[in-house]
Amino acid sequence: MKKTAEFVSPKHPDKICDVIADSILDAYYAVDPNARVAIEVMGGHNLITINGEVTAKGVAPDIQAVVKGIVGAEFVVLTNIARQSPQIAQGVDTGGAGDQGIMKGYACVETAEKLPLEYVLARRLCQAIFGIYPFDGKTQVTVENGVVTCVVASFQNTKSAELLPIVRAVIPGAGEYLINPAGEWTQGGFDADTGLSGRKLIVDNYGPEVAIGGGSFSGKDYTKVDRSGAYMARKIAVDLLAARPGAREVVTKLAYAIGKADPVMAVAVVDGVEEEISGYNLSPAGIRAALGLERVRYAETCTWGHFGRGFSWDAGGVL
Repeated sequence: MKKTAEFVSPKHPDKICDVIADSILDAYYAVDPNARVAIEVMGGHNLITINGEVTAKGVAPDIQAVVKGIVGAEFVVLTNIARQSPQIAQGVDTGGAGDQGIMKGYACVETAEKLPLEYVLARRLCQAIFGIYPFDGKTQVTVENGVVTCVVASFQNTKSAELLPIVRAVIPGAGEYLINPAGEWTQGGFDADTGLSGRKLIVDNYGPEVAIGGGSFSGKDYTKVDRSGAYMARKIAVDLLAARPGAREVVTKLAYAIGKADPVMAVAVVDGVEEEISGYNLSPAGIRAALGLERVRYAETCTWGHFGRGFSWDAGGVL
C-alpha cells in the first residue's frame, strides 16, 4: 500500500497566519487566562487582515505590535475584532462547548512519535532543511509497505545540487528524489502567495491517511472543542495504545453539541474494534485541567504539527 504525506515550513504563508493567530491568542491569555478568543488571519503582499471575536478582561494587547513583530513593520495590519456573541456565550458560560463538532485522535506503533511513518519523515525532512535554509518550503514523502519510494523537496533560496545531499542524508535510499521540481525559486512567503489560518489541517494533524474532524486549531481558546477536543482525543489514543499490549493502532472519536459540556459521542477503535471511552472528564473545563491548557504557549504548537512533539496530549499513561 502506498501512502504520501507532506509538510510545510514555518515560513509558508498559511503557517505564518497560524503563528499570528496563536500569538494573538497568547497575548490575550497573558492579560486574561479566561479570555474567549476566536481569531482568523489572512495575509499576503504586505497586508495582514485580522478578523474574529474576543471577550477578555484587562488591557487589550497591542495587536499591531504582535503582528508586526512577526511579519515586519512594513506590513499594513487591519483588525476587525468584535465581542463573542452573547447567544454563544450563554452556553459557554455554563461550561458548555463553544460549538458543535467532531474531533478525531490517533496513535500507532509505526514510529516513536506514535504517528504515521510518511508523516514523520516529511516533517523530519522539512525541519532538517529549514534548519539550514530558514525560508518558505515544502516536503513530501511517499512510502510503500514501509519503504520510501519518492521524496519531494521544494525550498526557497536553495540550489538544487546543494539541497539533494541534505535530503539524501535525512532519507537515504529513496527510489526517487525530486528536488525543486519546478525549478529553483527565490520569491516565497507573503511575497509570492497569500496565506490563511487554519488551512493546513492535514499537516496540523496526522497526514492524509488519517481522518480528521475538520475543525482548525489556531487562534481558538480551549472552549472551542475543535482544538481542545482534538488534543484530548490524541491523549486518549496515546493512553489506550500504551495500555493495550500488542495494540497497533487507535482511533478516537469525540463529538459535541454547542452549549453542552459532555460529548454526545466518545468512542475508541482499537485495531478495528470499537469501544466506549470512559474514565475521562471530557467537558471543556475538564480537558483544560487534564492537559494544563492554561499553561500552553500556543504559538509554539502550530508550526511543526500539533502532535508527536512532547506536549501534554502526547504523553501516554496506563489506564
